[in-house]
Amino acid sequence: MLSTTPKECPARLLAQARQHPRVTTVVINPINEVSLASARMASEQGLIEPILVGDIDTMRRQAEVIDWSLDQVRLVQAADETEAARLGVALVSQNEAHSIMKGHVHTDILLRAVLNKAAGLRTDSRLSHVFYMTVPGSDKALCITDAVINVQPSVLDKLHIARNAIGFMHALGKDEPRVALLSGTEEVSKSMPSSQDAAELVKLAAMGALPGAVVEGPLAFDNAVSPEAAAIKGITGKVPGQVDILLVPNLESGNFLFKQMVYFMGATAAGLVLGARVPIILTSRADPPEARLASCALASLYCAHQLSPALVQAS
Repeated sequence: MLSTTPKECPARLLAQARQHPRVTTVVINPINEVSLASARMASEQGLIEPILVGDIDTMRRQAEVIDWSLDQVRLVQAADETEAARLGVALVSQNEAHSIMKGHVHTDILLRAVLNKAAGLRTDSRLSHVFYMTVPGSDKALCITDAVINVQPSVLDKLHIARNAIGFMHALGKDEPRVALLSGTEEVSKSMPSSQDAAELVKLAAMGALPGAVVEGPLAFDNAVSPEAAAIKGITGKVPGQVDILLVPNLESGNFLFKQMVYFMGATAAGLVLGARVPIILTSRADPPEARLASCALASLYCAHQLSPALVQAS
């Protein structure tokens, strides 16, 4: 039942990202082989200019294991993951870097450093994560949000999550992404709070709270992704069967959904944390190289869209 199809980094995504300058990226505590190899791969593919923040002796030893010379790479000494997160975020605050990549560091430690008011990376938006899902042999991408950070988001939280995802799709060249507000039904029901949240978000979108997108819901998963299922059930609109962004009711449902695509369909799950002043490449130890590379490509495109050319390091 598990897919044996080799993972792919979408070729079109990689080619699109290579059209832009490298993004100077702080890599937080890359003191193991996996995180160093990810930084090296993204650098060699022309996506990032890495700054490695961690214990220098350890990074050099691990780099020797993968035969990567760090002679031309900027290294910043940090005693542990907490200091690495603080120093890496400080480099971004000082405009010496324009994206962040997670290395061997706990996610909560990294995000705590990002959200520290003194760091200056907070915005008016709530942090949220967007997965950019692709399957081998197809150019179609499907975004899932939020399956990583917001556990049980409120309507206001979901508004921020939707805004972040819509801005993300704009950065990738999708001018009017189609957003499906997922629930277990198309009917608004008191017994299913996610359907009520979806109805409230649709009202807010109609009032202009989510510009630059088509937002519809509540929608069950099958009707959001399948035009045939929507037609059979008589569900109309611009989103059913044409969805770009699936806004899930809670973290658990999003977590199950993206992992089902990865393990049953061979999908590549790339993604970013959004809502801070810069994008955060948040990878997992279980992520294959293709997903790590695709995530760096997304950060490159997002930065090219969000930042003025003067802030992005030239190739």
